Amino acid sequence: MDYKKSKAPSNTVTRDVQELWKGTGNIYESVAIISKRANQISVEIKQDLSKKLAEFASYNDSLEEVFENREQIEISRYYEKLPKPTLLATQEFLDGDVYWRDPSKETQEEEEL
Repeated sequence: MDYKKSKAPSNTVTRDVQELWKGTGNIYESVAIISKRANQISVEIKQDLSKKLAEFASYNDSLEEVFENREQIEISRYYEKLPKPTLLATQEFLDGDVYWRDPSKETQEEEEL
């Protein structure tokens, strides 16, 4: 996923608490969902960055390393400019792009039937 094209802000934004708990009915549950999604996004971004930087891995020192470092620096700067995973996850949650379910509520509903 191209996180650069996300509508998420790249800096901290004050959020309306009322908007956060509308989907779940509980602010704490909403924050837990957002944090779990932020962890998933963080892992995805780290894997992408590691994959791209692994292409530059060399096991011998040479003058070519100086030129390779420029490319590595450009890649690193791109990832530094991305919005933080928590901001991306919050934006996804507010847009309704995050799927979640609560297995404990599902079992309670089944028991009542």
